[in-house]
Amino acid sequence: MRNKKWITGIAAAGVALVLGACGNGGETAGSGSDEQVLRVGASNVPHAEILELVAPKLEEDGITLEIETYNDYVIPNVALDEGDIDANYFQTIPYFESEMEENGYDFVNMGSIHIEPLGAYSQDYASLDELPEGARVLVPNSITDHARVVTILEAAGLVTLEEGVEKTQASFDDIVENPRNLQFEYDYDPALMPTMYEQGEGDAVFINSNFAVDNGLNPVEDAIALEDPTSPYANIVAARSEDAENEAIQRLVEELQTPETQEFILETWGGAVIPVTE
Repeated sequence: MRNKKWITGIAAAGVALVLGACGNGGETAGSGSDEQVLRVGASNVPHAEILELVAPKLEEDGITLEIETYNDYVIPNVALDEGDIDANYFQTIPYFESEMEENGYDFVNMGSIHIEPLGAYSQDYASLDELPEGARVLVPNSITDHARVVTILEAAGLVTLEEGVEKTQASFDDIVENPRNLQFEYDYDPALMPTMYEQGEGDAVFINSNFAVDNGLNPVEDAIALEDPTSPYANIVAARSEDAENEAIQRLVEELQTPETQEFILETWGGAVIPVTE
């Protein structure tokens, strides 16, 4: 898969961007040392780039930020649960909740940072309304993304969901009307969706904005349909429950929610990533 990493040009002395396993023998967050190392797992884009932005501010407070990057939605929570990292920043609230329920993780939501609208992309059609009878619709295999996809399709008038179904819990099984007989394929790794699109697979391909941006796509300009920015799928910083009062992690969240960080997000991704205002 082509992996185009955007370079922001932001750097700071003492900030370690770790691409392999973390660990430098220093004090970890919350260990009581004046000089703390805070290890955070994140997706390449936009999460790691946003973390790079705030790292110098944390350095001023004696917190050295180490960033472990992942191109995966499973490993960051495993790493957090096993103590390899102190926090992660990559997942939406519904995914976070489903992961805890399914795997028994004892995590806590430390704060919402931004929303990445899920988008539909097509090499052949300019809108969802143009999709023909029997069109192939390719969908990530993340269950929480299924709810987002069917909600987008419902808003476009292409499907009807069973009355009373909770939108964040909806699935393809809740579709009661599919007049164009759309063919849904939802066994694809989220990271592979841009490749599927570029290869011309499917009539419509749903791609998470972080993977879209990381592969040179502009969700605002290139998507034929984009999720409503008021969706409940905010990306959060997660930590183990035992670290709910960890001052270093709390300080990280504070910095990620500042007006300066929000402005950076808007200017850098032009609406493809939208800061959460609390």
